[in-house]
Parts: sequence; C-alpha cells; structure tokens
Amino acid sequence: MPQPIPASRLLDVIEQDILPLTEKGVATGNKVFGAAILRKSDLSLVLAETNNELENPLWHGEVHTLKRFYELGERPDTRDLVFLSTHEPCPMCMAAITWAGFDNFYYFFSYEDSRDSFAIPHDLKILKEVFGLEPGGYHKNNAFWNSFSIRDLVVAGPRRAELEAQSIRIRGEYDRLSTIYQASKADNAIPLN
Repeated sequence: MPQPIPASRLLDVIEQDILPLTEKGVATGNKVFGAAILRKSDLSLVLAETNNELENPLWHGEVHTLKRFYELGERPDTRDLVFLSTHEPCPMCMAAITWAGFDNFYYFFSYEDSRDSFAIPHDLKILKEVFGLEPGGYHKNNAFWNSFSIRDLVVAGPRRAELEAQSIRIRGEYDRLSTIYQASKADNAIPLN
C-alpha cells in the first residue's frame, strides 16, 4: 500500500479551498459535501469544488468535482493525482472516482458523521438496502484504489495536537453550515434531502 499523503496538507485544502466554496453552495441550498484534486508530485491544487445538487441531483461534491475536472482543457492523468473528499464518498461517488481511474481517495467525515452529525443518512441506507453492507463494509483497499480516513492519519501522524485543533475548527464550520442547510432543505428540490 502506498504511503498516505500528509494530513496537514489535506486539512489545509479542506479549510482553505473547499470550505469557502461549500459555504457559498450551502447559502443557495446545496448540501455540505465537497472535494478537491491535488497533484501527487507536489500536492498542489488542481481543482476544488462543492455539491451542486440544485442544478442536478447527481452533482454530489465528488461527482461535480469530476465533472469540472473533465471540463478542463489540459488535465493530468488521474494516476498522478490525489482525490480528496470532505465526506466518505457515497456509492455513486465511489464508483465515479473508480471509473475516472483514481487509485486513491481521502475523506474527512465518515458515513456515520454524515448520518449522525449532518442528518444525511442516505449513504448508509443505500449501502445497506442496495448492497447489503453495514457501515464501513466496503473494502477500503482493493484492486482499484486505497482509501484513507484523514482523521486516522491525524491520530497516527506527527503534529497531532496542532492537526486535531485544525480538525475541530473544520468540524465546527461544517456543523455551522449543516445547521444552515437543515433549516433550508425543505425549500429545495433535491430528491434525497
């Protein structure tokens, strides 16, 4: 299994690049999910995006990021890139990451966080009802990709206290945005609120 990307860079991208976009998206009625693509070579940002389900219910944060990536004129090979998701990708997003050829993805919030902290249980319901899987029941390392929980990397890595403080700050911002989304979701036309 490849060496994971440093949690510090992933947290910085969430906080500085994805979160501002998500804040704008939530203000219009979209969910709190976002993603980014980075170069493996230097961890520079290729693209950050957020959920855009109001335009199309398929534009989850990850899928909308992939859509925008494939709209770029010149783009790097996906094998040379890191896929970063704010939340553990749902089955559709996980399949899209796979079909796009990424050999990795990193996520900050788990499925249980999506259900319990953000009141968005659909990922777990789909995994259970469609695939018969319990939470976390998919193979996190397989022939297609290796996946990594950023929170696990924080706990196991250097600068733990500093990165835990940053993680708490990020969680606080997402909690705030989730409250805004939950208060407005009855007014939007997203099929699975």
